[in-house]
Amino acid sequence: MAEDKCGVAGCNGQAIKSYSREAVEKAGLRAADEKGKRMHLCKEHNKQYKKATKEDRKLESLGR
Repeated sequence: MAEDKCGVAGCNGQAIKSYSREAVEKAGLRAADEKGKRMHLCKEHNKQYKKATKEDRKLESLGR
């Protein structure tokens, strides 16, 4: 099994989580390549993604 690397342009960190490419790009993170439906994120970029989508996730959970 290969180690996954962060999919953000200019980052080579080890991936800890993956999200849909569309959601990650909507959150403002730029992809290193244009292929694939999912994008792996390292710890630092995962934190940035979660901060950027915090309000959306909160509203979604209230709607349940």
